[in-house]
Amino acid sequence: MVSAVEFRIDRRSGVATYLQIVQQVQQALRLGILVEGDRLPTAAQVAATTKVNPNTTLKAYRELEREGLVEPRPGLGTFVSRTLARPRSAADARLREELRAWMERARAEGLAREDVQALMNSLLEERYPHG
Repeated sequence: MVSAVEFRIDRRSGVATYLQIVQQVQQALRLGILVEGDRLPTAAQVAATTKVNPNTTLKAYRELEREGLVEPRPGLGTFVSRTLARPRSAADARLREELRAWMERARAEGLAREDVQALMNSLLEERYPHG
């Protein structure tokens, strides 16, 4: 099955384009949007929708392959080989609803998407520091 993932590239983010593709695939795997057996869009398809050089997409797919998340099948495409999704739990649903309510309050207070993103990133770094 062809995946439903559509890449969105933010050229002002400071994050390399290929890493944005890698991160978006990883996120889709965590959320269960992509599952084992799904075919990723071809480099040509990604180039057509995002104006990204096909080699950039191929670099991202090679990184995902190195991580064991996808596998190329010559003549067929690149396929998801494993998921990052955890089994859904009642806690997940409750936390998602709490976060949704918080975001509605943030929007009502006038925070823009970029404000919320900055706040979330700040708290992520504080609570889940790298390495």
